[in-house]
Amino acid sequence: MINKLSRNFAVRIKKAAPDSPQSVEVLKYALSAILNTFFIIGFSLIVSLFTGKLSEVIIVLIGFALLRQVSGGFHLKSGTWCIIVSTLGITLISFADFGQAVSSRITVIALILALIFAPSRIEKQTRIPAKYFPILKLLSILIVSTNFALHFPVLSTAFLVQGLTLIRRRG
Repeated sequence: MINKLSRNFAVRIKKAAPDSPQSVEVLKYALSAILNTFFIIGFSLIVSLFTGKLSEVIIVLIGFALLRQVSGGFHLKSGTWCIIVSTLGITLISFADFGQAVSSRITVIALILALIFAPSRIEKQTRIPAKYFPILKLLSILIVSTNFALHFPVLSTAFLVQGLTLIRRRG
């Protein structure tokens, strides 16, 4: 669905601007990322209006996205599946409701995952040279550590889930 939609948009853009140096494939790739983000945010916010968890969903969206940008992580092969899994995950995380002690423990686990695995799977996803990857690890650790001050259960859970996407088998 997303690939077809982004390809149609890319072809239309290329027809409207044939002198543009970007190929249809480059435009399609960029549009896929934009559409994925748009649909994940849109569907998550719409669902949150029915669940009454709007503020929680906004916290999850921001926290997860910030950490994901600097830490990387596993990518699903299909944009449609990414939208479905992400929207479902964000919605489920928005119901996380536990005390400060549990939130702190979950944050510690997320911090350990970031310390060990971040950044992960970003080599083909970023233009950032590998020599700066230690800075991305540090930023990941700092982002997760913010929850020691905030103590948001939904944020600790979002950080844990994002931390789990960093794990990769060696070899």
